[in-house]
Amino acid sequence: MNWDHIRIFLAVARNGQLLGAARQLGLNHATVGRQLTALEETFGTRLVERQTQGCTLTAAGEALLVAAEKAESEFLRVGARVSGTTAEISGTVRVGAPDGLGNYFLSHELGALAARHPELVVQLVPLPRTFSLSRREADIVVTLDRPVQGRLMVKKLTDYTLSVYASRSYLEAAAPIDREEDLAGHLFVTHVDDLVYSRALDYAETLGRLMRRRFECGSVVAQMEAVRAGHGIGILHDYAARQYPELTRLPGTRFTRSYWLVSHPDTHNTRRVAAVADHITLRVRAERAHFARD
Repeated sequence: MNWDHIRIFLAVARNGQLLGAARQLGLNHATVGRQLTALEETFGTRLVERQTQGCTLTAAGEALLVAAEKAESEFLRVGARVSGTTAEISGTVRVGAPDGLGNYFLSHELGALAARHPELVVQLVPLPRTFSLSRREADIVVTLDRPVQGRLMVKKLTDYTLSVYASRSYLEAAAPIDREEDLAGHLFVTHVDDLVYSRALDYAETLGRLMRRRFECGSVVAQMEAVRAGHGIGILHDYAARQYPELTRLPGTRFTRSYWLVSHPDTHNTRRVAAVADHITLRVRAERAHFARD
């Protein structure tokens, strides 16, 4: 049996479409289709129902998925043992992270790690979304909520704080803000409710009564730039906001949240994955004082 065919089948099963699998694997859409057909001919049965809106597994496909994932896990475990004997760190590691941490901390720290290891490719994906380790969307994930389900390796990185900020230019033109109640009437730069992927990002329970005027942005970076530009006030990560001297921390409520580092047990001991995970842990903990403010 051709393992490349199994690898393509796994990608199709996890993406739910041929095009998504092709993009993930860096292959042509037609090539993925041909290889999948070849696998079905090997088994003498249809594994995937191909439809306009996507692909669904047949009963035979579901059975193969279970076996293929077990085989993949074994390959990964063997790879972890073999790679542990190699002196140089090499290969590709994908890190999924919240866009705040990814853009304002990990981009610098992981860039420095990649610069020190010519054979290592680090893929940082700082997006406001969740990542599935079981579907191999990432090798390492930083989450805002501690996972409670699944076969995962989890460690707490750090607590971090957020506060309400405004730019100096905004404060010079706006009504004075001396206490929390003074926030009412100001334009809040905040998240888009139906795009919130973690309840840790929902601050309305605390300040909702004051957030009568809102400019909603789908990313932390967009919120930061709108506040820096003087368009309104916003709840920003303290470790990110402190990088911009034009921002002023306002009186009132502080928010405390946590970051968790998560990896899959099949790959967390792989030399390259362990090296990246250790680097993230060490750098976050070394800078822990910057992540939380009183």
